[in-house]
Amino acid sequence: MTEDKVLPKDTDSDYSLPGRIEESNAEYFEIDNIPPKPQNKIIIIVAISFLLISAGAFTFYFINQPEIDSQLIDNTLNFDPEKQMIEKYNIGEYGSDHAHAAILITIDGEQLNFGLNQFQLSSKYIHFENHNPYMIHKHAVGVPLEMLFTSFNLEITQDCIILNYEKSKEFCSENDQHLLFFLNGEKYYPDISQYEIKHDDRIMISFGGEKSISKNLAYLESLEISEVPKRPQSSGNDISI
Repeated sequence: MTEDKVLPKDTDSDYSLPGRIEESNAEYFEIDNIPPKPQNKIIIIVAISFLLISAGAFTFYFINQPEIDSQLIDNTLNFDPEKQMIEKYNIGEYGSDHAHAAILITIDGEQLNFGLNQFQLSSKYIHFENHNPYMIHKHAVGVPLEMLFTSFNLEITQDCIILNYEKSKEFCSENDQHLLFFLNGEKYYPDISQYEIKHDDRIMISFGGEKSISKNLAYLESLEISEVPKRPQSSGNDISI
């Protein structure tokens, strides 16, 4: 006679087996007793926090407005070195002056060739043009040589020539290597980058030994500086240079 199969009672079940969490851990997972999440309260708290932060930011801005605005202007000008120079030196309007001068810069006897495209017409206020490697054209009052140098990433200090337009290189006075400045045949001791050229000036900047200085000064003196074109007589209409 075949024995009848009997289903196991609940008391015989092993509730510790995986998959039976809802039964074996019933005392820890009483779903019916879990209160709903206070979503509305969270939204209200976030909204209040945002309003408080915004109010604080606006209050800070209005209290410090002049300083913040000034900083914003400075940061904007930093993106354009020429605009920064215009502000710094209070440059006059384009066409307020017109002067030509010759410049010669040598490093260890080698002349920097400003006739290359990268140096031509780099600033409308002061520049080289027509692939001429030495003649500076200045078109406004108050323009220092620094504005010309900065326009193609050249920096000249009292002690160093710093080339930044290709690979960065520095040539600084030390031992028997000297950086010397000459204006119209005479040694010039102030900061040459702050000098504002006058028509027919001849400027030499020499780094290295002093053997070829006399030769280079003679060469500089031989360079032709073209006359500034005269302004045509106005017939009542504005004429730009």
